[in-house]
Amino acid sequence: MTKVEKLEEEIKKLSRSELAAFREWFRAHDSDEWDRQIEEDILAGKLDKLADEAIAEYKAGRAREL
Repeated sequence: MTKVEKLEEEIKKLSRSELAAFREWFRAHDSDEWDRQIEEDILAGKLDKLADEAIAEYKAGRAREL
């Protein structure tokens, strides 16, 4: 049995209130992990090309307000 499968089994055993607390913890954890990954990608220059393209589109007048 994999770690994920073990976690799935344990999660199934949680009460409603425990599950709600777990959901809130996981949402925050997942959000923090996403932020960390984006920060790493920015620092590594992985988004530079996309940013340059967006700036060029804006300067060329091909941008619109959301």
